[in-house]
Parts: sequence; C-alpha cells; structure tokens
Amino acid sequence: MSGKSIRDMSLKADASNESYRQILRSTTILGGASFINIVLRILRTKFLAILLGPSGIGLWAIFNSIAEVAGAVAAMGIDSSGVKRVAEAAGSREQEKLSRTIHALRRAIWCLGVGGMIPVILLSPLISQFTFGNEEHSFEIMLLSILIVCGTIMNGEIAIIQGMRRVGDLAKVNIFGALGGTLLAVPIVYVWGQKGVVPSLIAVSGISLLSTWWYARKIEVTRVRMAWVEVWSEVKPVLTLGAAVMGSVFVYRGTPYLVNVLVTRRIGLEAVGLLQAATVLSSIYVGFIIDSMGKDYLPRLSAIASDDAACNKLVNEQLKMAMLIAVPGIVATLTFAPLILQVFYSSDFIAAFEILRWQIMGILLQVASWPIFSILLAKGYGKLFFATFAISNTLYIGLAVVGISYAGLNGAGMAFLGMWAFYAVIIYSIAKYLTGFTCSSANARVALVTFPAVGGVFISGFLFDPFWSMIIGGTMLIAMAFYSIKSLLGIMGSGGLVPFLRSSKAHV
Repeated sequence: MSGKSIRDMSLKADASNESYRQILRSTTILGGASFINIVLRILRTKFLAILLGPSGIGLWAIFNSIAEVAGAVAAMGIDSSGVKRVAEAAGSREQEKLSRTIHALRRAIWCLGVGGMIPVILLSPLISQFTFGNEEHSFEIMLLSILIVCGTIMNGEIAIIQGMRRVGDLAKVNIFGALGGTLLAVPIVYVWGQKGVVPSLIAVSGISLLSTWWYARKIEVTRVRMAWVEVWSEVKPVLTLGAAVMGSVFVYRGTPYLVNVLVTRRIGLEAVGLLQAATVLSSIYVGFIIDSMGKDYLPRLSAIASDDAACNKLVNEQLKMAMLIAVPGIVATLTFAPLILQVFYSSDFIAAFEILRWQIMGILLQVASWPIFSILLAKGYGKLFFATFAISNTLYIGLAVVGISYAGLNGAGMAFLGMWAFYAVIIYSIAKYLTGFTCSSANARVALVTFPAVGGVFISGFLFDPFWSMIIGGTMLIAMAFYSIKSLLGIMGSGGLVPFLRSSKAHV
C-alpha cells in the first residue's frame, strides 16, 4: 500500500472519529442538562404521586394528553420543520436571510398559538364528554387552552435556538424550565389536590415559555420590515412540510390519548395512573437520549441531506451512539422495574411493573429506529413521514383494543412493543430504498451484543423467580455497562475523558 493511500485512510478515520466526537460532545452537553431535567421531573413526579395517588396521576395524564393533542394541531409541525428552515438560513451565512426567516417564524407561531386555543374553548364540553363520559371537566379543559398558546410559542422559539445549533442555550432552557416548573407545580397540587392539576400544568408551561424566551432573545437578528404577504411566502414551505409533520405529531400524541380513554372507559382512572407511571419512566429515558442527541443531529443531517453517502454515514454514527447509551439503562429498567416504580412514584404504583417491562422493550426499538426515520424529515419527505407514523399508530390502537380485552392493562404494553417492532421494519426498508441505507458493520456488532443481552434479561423475568431474574439482570447490566463505557471511551480518542469533558464545557 502506498504512502498516499495510508494518509488518505488516516484522514478518513480522523474525520469519522471527529464526527463521533461531535455527536458525543453535543450529547454530553445536552445530556447533562437532560439528566438534571430528569432529576427535577422525578422529584416533581414523586411528590405528585404521593399527593395525588394513581387516580390523580391518571387525571394528570389525561389532561396533559388533551393539551398535547391540541398543541400538535395548533403548532402545524412548525417546531420541527422550522428547525430545518432556520438551519438552512444560518448555513447560508446571509444575515438578512436569517433575520427574515426568524422574524416570519415568530409571527407565525403567535398566530398559530392564539388560533389553536379558540377551538379548545369552544369544544371543551364535547372533549369532556368523549374523554370522561360526562361534561364535568369542561371548565378545566377550557383552561387548557392557555397551554396551547404557551406551548406553541415555546416550541417555535426552541426550533429557532435548535436551528442555530446553540447547544448550550438549549441545555440551559431545559434546566431552568424544569426547575421553575417543579417549584411551582408541587405547591399548587399540595394546596388544591386534584383541582390543582390543570393550574399546575399551566404553571409548568408558563415557566418553560419564560425560560425559552430569555435565551431565544439573545440570538442576533437584524431589524427587518415584512408585510404579511412576505411572511406568508417565507413560512409557506415550513407549513407545507410542517403540515405532514403535524399529522405525524397529532397521531403520535393522539394515540396515547385514545389509549388513555380506552383504559378509563374499560378499567378506570386508577389504571390510567399505572399506565402513565410506566409510560413516563420509559419515555424519560428515551427522551434523555433522543432530546440530548436530536437537538444537534437533525440540523446536521439536514445540512447534508442531498448527499446520500454522507447522510447514511451520519445516521450510522448516530445509531451506534444511541444504542451504546441506551442499552445499560434499558437493562437496568428491566431488572429493577418494581423497585424503580416504588422509588420514583410510591408503593401504590408497583402493579405497573409488568407494563413497564413491555414498554421498555418497545423503547429499545424506538431508539434503534429514531436515527433512521430522521432521514425522512431531513430530506423533506413529509407525506411519507406521516404515512409511516399513521399506519404504525393505527396498528398500536388496534393492538391495544385486543390486548386490553384479553390481557388487561398489560395488553397496552404489549401493543406498544408490537407497534415499534412493526415500525422498525418498515422504516429500515424505506431508508434503504430512498438512500441505500444499510447498517454499518460496527452497528451490526453492537446489535449482536446488545439485542441478545436485552432479550435474555426480558425473558428471564418470566422464567425465573424475582431473586434469580434480578441476579441475571444485574450481571448483564454490569457486562453491558462495561461494553458501552469501553466503546464510548474509544470514541473519545486518545485524550480520554477529562480533555473531552473540557472540550464539551467550552461549547456550552
């Protein structure tokens, strides 16, 4: 082999390692913030669980899901498609273009937020009737319209910060929003009990909006004058892609709402609280991974979306990082599910441990699918993105109806796993067709180590008594933690952990 070939290979290896380090650096910054956010959410959830019990947590879950569904419609997907638009404008290095994009987006999110609250107010009696079987909660649902305005504006501003790749500011937004929300929500529920559920949700949303605005205002924007016709011209492409994203988010948010309604009608509000406990504990972990990585990943992927080879390379790198970070936590959750529920909630919620085990298996497949389905967003395949989500979530609802009928509440967890198994297959097939994507040999090796380990721990919970299944799970947890840490340290490079953390701190 010639000296030139060796140098070329060395340069490619250095570039690949730097890309991995960029992913890990962003994940470290946002992951640290997400960890603090998770701790604060856990504290908030713990106090609320003690104060409200399973039925109160069930009520919290239903009101929150109503707000999320309405918010998804109001936002028109601008919080996702807006990231792409801002990232492209920032990449052009033209201050005038960037300023016009941000100004137009800010006008749009205000209009969408205010426009989204009106239907919630008008339809509150019908929403209450459909959800609870009566109109007793109409006024509380009417108050939820405030969340629609706050949430739409907040998510739009976050999209701007994310599109600018201000990773440090995103981290601070997460921390201060969670801290303020926790400090307000718990006292409100303590004083008013279940009647304080909606006011506490409003307080959390308001504080999060304030935190987001504080950092979004620091983005330097040239003063521009734009007529409404110009605003429309600027935001029309965003709304076109966003409409498809909105449909996907609506389905994504609407499906848990329908499952909650199904559980409420067939089993009761307390069962919704148990389902919510399992859902939150599983989604907190996947949220830690996806939020930490995704804030930097989507802008990077969007910037190279026209280059299939570069796109596939970045997806494989992101997939490897996601799996290495996710698997130890998934094994830990499978092993210690009853203990986790008691620590994070209370002894009243231990009955949710089987649902949690089923759902965390679905989370494994969600983590494995997420870097791949981001290709559709980055390339602007909005309709295809929506179709895949709609089909998968329709399957989830169907499986939930059957599962709850035959297996009770555990059937909802089984349905969740079934949905993500189906989605993982179709999204991989679509990505392979669109970009020629295939899993790298490095990811194949990771899968051969991690999937059998997770599957073995999951099955051991059914084959052995709690003591021996915990021994098996604990042993596997140590092995997976060692494997992941060793792999991640290899990615950091020869400098090791301390120089890498110093580099990450410099980016905050």
